[in-house]
Amino acid sequence: MKAKPLSPVELASVTRSTIEHYDSTALAFRQATWDHDVTQNYAALLGAVAQEKEPPFALLDLGCGPGRDVAYFKALGHDVTGLDGSLRFVEMTRASTGCDVLHQSFLALALPAARFDGIFANASLFHVPRQELPRVLAQLHASLAPRGVLFSSNPRGVQDSESLSGERYGVYHTLETWREYVLNAGFDELSHYYRPEGKPREEQPWLASVWRKREST
Repeated sequence: MKAKPLSPVELASVTRSTIEHYDSTALAFRQATWDHDVTQNYAALLGAVAQEKEPPFALLDLGCGPGRDVAYFKALGHDVTGLDGSLRFVEMTRASTGCDVLHQSFLALALPAARFDGIFANASLFHVPRQELPRVLAQLHASLAPRGVLFSSNPRGVQDSESLSGERYGVYHTLETWREYVLNAGFDELSHYYRPEGKPREEQPWLASVWRKREST
């Protein structure tokens, strides 16, 4: 069921609530997620970028959290920039990796044009309210170099829904809806899959997808 559009005040409120949740739980979140195996997602992004460019790659980790994925990409020799709305996460990632980390809300991005070969949005874009998603995807598109790659992994919806769950706002797209948004933003689909790998579909709550910036016509 389509949600009623949020007012500017409501948008600010749900964004603030989500960020404050992560600020207040940053250490516990790091401890709970640092050892998660997301190598399948790393390979999906890096493999797609490598089809067009020789490494090292310029990468943006959108919603970098405490820095696990920034550290991984840096260890491979890539030029990695992190971004998060949580100041605690930004500080943690800077301290542990030494990389540049932008303190920006997803709804107030200020990204350089055509800067990144790939964007890694692992469990992050589902926090963007549906009404704001076309604008946010357009900003990500503009920040990618020609033929750049967007990777996303979001908790999937059986039906499209969005709401404030506890302190965090979440949007749960079906594949068909997510595909429509990203295609309309100027990307071509390369692949998609469900996670965790090897489980029955009902035990795969995550939808991962890989997209290439469409060439101008």
